[in-house]
Amino acid sequence: MGEPSSGKISLKLLVDRNAKRVIFGEAGKEFVDFLFHFLSLPVGTVVKLLSKDNMVGSLGKIYESIEAMHANYLEPNLNKDHVLNPKISSSPLADTPLLLGYKTKDELNDYVFYNCGCATYQNDGHYRSHLSVSIDPKAKCPSCGNYMNKQMTYVKSTATEAVKVVGKGSGYVKGLVTYMVMDNLIVKPMSTISSITLLSTFKVKDLSALETVEVFIGKEEAVEMLKASFLTDKVLLGASSLHSDAPFLPQS
Repeated sequence: MGEPSSGKISLKLLVDRNAKRVIFGEAGKEFVDFLFHFLSLPVGTVVKLLSKDNMVGSLGKIYESIEAMHANYLEPNLNKDHVLNPKISSSPLADTPLLLGYKTKDELNDYVFYNCGCATYQNDGHYRSHLSVSIDPKAKCPSCGNYMNKQMTYVKSTATEAVKVVGKGSGYVKGLVTYMVMDNLIVKPMSTISSITLLSTFKVKDLSALETVEVFIGKEEAVEMLKASFLTDKVLLGASSLHSDAPFLPQS
């Protein structure tokens, strides 16, 4: 269901034009994985994606407070960027290119590791290097108190290629299955019976008013869907309205 050339994911919506509502969406693995990953995003990443000024409630204000806080008031080992722009897990599950951009290499390669470069003389007559490491060159070694600013070399695992192969089939749900996504983001495997049951539940009487609309979810729509998931139970209706080229209806 994806469209590789554009980097977008397609979603087919069954809409009732008379009632101006989405009956359900027909989605593949890529879209469902994208939705499920909402739950694993760090709060700081969510605030950054939605922008602190557009956040509902007070989380945006916390983000703004940390952003404005002078370093004199923060713990010496704290790097504000680690809080405001937290690293996402390097697990294959944590790949959300629509929101965070496509990864081209192992997430660990984005880090630079440091240690103090010091060693301590032991009773057995040998020197032992201090084993603490950090991704912040301003952090202080708990063993000697020196800055941990000696850059270390990250050695990629020999299993990297195997991980990449596994990653192609990773995520949250199985492929080769079509999923039904409701306007309120309830997800379940697609079936003929469930589709017919929904028409009865929504009391659709005029079948000629039903139409299938295909929309494409890219970065803009993905962020809007994330935002809408905090605000409404009509997420698909709102996201699809962003497509000016889609023959979709205005929200009532």
